[in-house]
Amino acid sequence: MPGTMEQMTMSDGAEIGVYHAQPQGERKGGLVLVQEIFGITEHIRDLCEEYAADGYEVLAPSLYDREHPGFQADYTGPDFDRAVELARKLHPFDLSLKDVQTCVDALKEKGAVFVVGYCYGGSVAWFAATRLTGVAAASGYYGSLIPGAADEEPKVPVILHFGRHDHGIPMEGVEKVIAKDWPNAAVYVYEAGHGFNSDRRKDYHEPSADLARERTLALFEANR
Repeated sequence: MPGTMEQMTMSDGAEIGVYHAQPQGERKGGLVLVQEIFGITEHIRDLCEEYAADGYEVLAPSLYDREHPGFQADYTGPDFDRAVELARKLHPFDLSLKDVQTCVDALKEKGAVFVVGYCYGGSVAWFAATRLTGVAAASGYYGSLIPGAADEEPKVPVILHFGRHDHGIPMEGVEKVIAKDWPNAAVYVYEAGHGFNSDRRKDYHEPSADLARERTLALFEANR
């Protein structure tokens, strides 16, 4: 059964859209899936459905609804420029963390809750592991803010996925994260570019996407 966009009240009283996908078969846990800078796109909804098919109840908050309700962008042109403006200028990053916390809290009474995020959401996933409560484990894909926050020790298991050929996240930054050698963190580098998980993007790399997904599901299974 496809997921639905529902309204949820956040910690500041704002009502934003949250894509909600119900688990199929045995419920393995809750999952907060954090968007790329492009909003709750078809790609993000498809990812929610895939994790739901694996047994997870998924919530994906539409983080920019306060500034641009229902925002969904293409990867190029004016849409891309608007996505960057929202992510870097108009929408407070800390508010994204608070919205993820609200979603975690909504799921935690039913069992373990995990966080997975892509691009912008990859950075959110890292901070979910270092700052939020009620998170069992997190998986972050190519989050550009992570190298600058490498000194924050994760409180829960977290895995990170980076592309060696990602022009927006230089390898020296990734190596800084690796060098911290936090006991709860594992960093994986793939022979791919930024956005390698999305089959809508030119940098899509199916072998890397499949392996990263396998590692993410194994992380969740180990921390149920």
